[in-house]
Amino acid sequence: MNFTLSEEQTDLAGVLHGFFAAGRRDLASVVDEVTDPVDLVVVFEEVGHHAVAGPLIETLAVVPALTSGVGEGSWSVAFPPLVPHAVEADHYLLVEGDTLREASPTTELSSVDPTRRLFELTAGPVIATEVPTHAFDLGVLMCAAQLLGLGRAMLEMTTAHALARTQFGKPIGQFQAVKHHLANVLIGLELARPLVHGAAVTMTTRDISAAKVATSDAAWNTARIALQLHGAIGYTAEHELSRFLLQTRALRTAWGSPSLHRARVLEAL
Repeated sequence: MNFTLSEEQTDLAGVLHGFFAAGRRDLASVVDEVTDPVDLVVVFEEVGHHAVAGPLIETLAVVPALTSGVGEGSWSVAFPPLVPHAVEADHYLLVEGDTLREASPTTELSSVDPTRRLFELTAGPVIATEVPTHAFDLGVLMCAAQLLGLGRAMLEMTTAHALARTQFGKPIGQFQAVKHHLANVLIGLELARPLVHGAAVTMTTRDISAAKVATSDAAWNTARIALQLHGAIGYTAEHELSRFLLQTRALRTAWGSPSLHRARVLEAL
């Protein structure tokens, strides 16, 4: 099956790249009516490519799939026990089994990514029963797409760094060991990409979990190599790479850990 993006989807990615590069973050004003999973994957890969913070997965993908009564502002949702806590937002929902409830934030929790504040929720009035089962999987898939974009950005930054930094009179990118590291990172990301796009087409639990595992591993390996080649400066708050490292670490286990999704793939075989 050919998972090449259409011309319209490529244009959408280009528009979003320029949108984020210009410092814009009001994404809902641009993609408010995007509902197709393949188009949403394009959106969230670019979200990851620019390490945009906020409950965008919940606001633009998951909550609209749960209920049609979405109002203004940002939205967040928890799916205990798989997603036990909610990202900071203007409004909160809680899924308990098949029941969707309004919710209120209580205790703020520590997060490895300081831009991703997490809260425990207290259940409120019931909004609906028989919650659509695909809503959680949609969140998993968008998280996978975001990880793919994060990996892409870190590879770009590290490649540029390897071409600029010199040792022994030449750029470190000319050393074979560095080339091998970067090539392995690229292979991992490119092998994960068709799994994400394929899952957006089939929307099966098996394919979505496989995509999450692949992108979690690929982005995590990219983060490790990026930090290794940048050195300790890459982890400092002053360096741009640090935002991508922290967001990758947080999203790797968000919407289900790699081990959880490996188990889901195994159960579906």
